[in-house]
Amino acid sequence: MNKQQLIRLCLFCEDTTETYPFTDKTNSKHAVIRHKSNNKWFALIFERQNKLYINLKSHPDDSAMLRETYSFITPAWHMNKTHWITADVQKTPADLLFNLIKASFELTIK
Repeated sequence: MNKQQLIRLCLFCEDTTETYPFTDKTNSKHAVIRHKSNNKWFALIFERQNKLYINLKSHPDDSAMLRETYSFITPAWHMNKTHWITADVQKTPADLLFNLIKASFELTIK
């Protein structure tokens, strides 16, 4: 899955939008997917060392379980490590990835 496909996967609902809030050159490629209605983030898509990653909101109990179960899910890069996870997109099975995106969306809807 490439970055554009991942962004399209995150835009599964009408209440979502793709934004690029960072203006400096090093972060300009970081896509933030958020709710239109409340402006809350539920996904941060970025590349590091030529690998595609996504940060997603997760319930703290789920975050711990996911990190213990899957080597490709780690504490979130550059975000709260208790409430956010980072997934290596190439290693995460598509069905799990979509379920994590949907869960993040649901956690940030209010």
